Amino acid sequence: MNRTRRLRVSENIRRLVRETKLSIDDFVYPIFVEEGTGVEKDIESMPGIKRYSIDRLSKELDEVVACNIPAVLLFGIPTDKDDVGAETWSDHGIIQKAVRFIKENYPSLYVITDVCFCEYTSHGHCGVLDHDDVDNDATLINIAKQAISHAKAGADMVAPSGMMDGTVETIRTNLDEAGYTKVAIMGYSVKYASAFYGPFRDAADSAPSFGDRKTYQMDPANRTEGLLRARHEDAEGVDILMVKPALSYLDLISDLKQNFDKPIACYNVSGEYAMVKAAAEKGWIDGEKVMLESLLSMKRAGADIIISYFAKEVAKLI
Repeated sequence: MNRTRRLRVSENIRRLVRETKLSIDDFVYPIFVEEGTGVEKDIESMPGIKRYSIDRLSKELDEVVACNIPAVLLFGIPTDKDDVGAETWSDHGIIQKAVRFIKENYPSLYVITDVCFCEYTSHGHCGVLDHDDVDNDATLINIAKQAISHAKAGADMVAPSGMMDGTVETIRTNLDEAGYTKVAIMGYSVKYASAFYGPFRDAADSAPSFGDRKTYQMDPANRTEGLLRARHEDAEGVDILMVKPALSYLDLISDLKQNFDKPIACYNVSGEYAMVKAAAEKGWIDGEKVMLESLLSMKRAGADIIISYFAKEVAKLI
């Protein structure tokens, strides 16, 4: 009789035949950087995650380096906002200053920057408004300026998250023309209009002041559209394809892994993180085990890279 249980009888044999393994090499750690001084602010809906001003950022980065996490993804919280998010392409913007600080003091870290506008606009939407909707092509002009500004500051990779059509082609063309041919692009290729982003909007002060983002982020009901959008970004020259959120969209991670030869990333988003933390605090689940099982499912589905607020915790367990 065939008995698959023979290969489960002890931890050592389970280790030998284990198909999927997490490594710290898989992880990118998101960091929120706030304009100002002396800022080390807890994010209530994301226990263990904080907003830091640059003068306090070393506390976080020292731990990231000690954990051997290879890369960070930066999100900025500015002091001033306007209707187009002009702070995003200022040489003195919060992201630009943070990138320069990291490159000077932590040269081993690979630095990825979020390229978007929702944290910087007075209305909280991801671009230039035209009659209460985001104007795709007008926003592309500003996206190019933002990406070049990040590259000039020293970013290794830019990650445009606003879901404007043509973003990757616009950024790649402008980066190359400006001489930043080595700066890579991680596309938010398959990003859904998800309810799992709530805690992030608290963290980044990025909630829209009216309406929602359903005209530019994808409908959670659509799977084929995700492949279509990934094909567009692949053709435009993206270096890494991403699925966001991760846990409720494992089918999309698998689809991209099976259909593309480029690395596949996923974003283990704030709501996924917060749910585990809240249930663990209540004693309803074993937080560490659920965390690891959830992340393992993303890797098993095909993710080569996992962006996760759990990264530091994982580093201490694997």
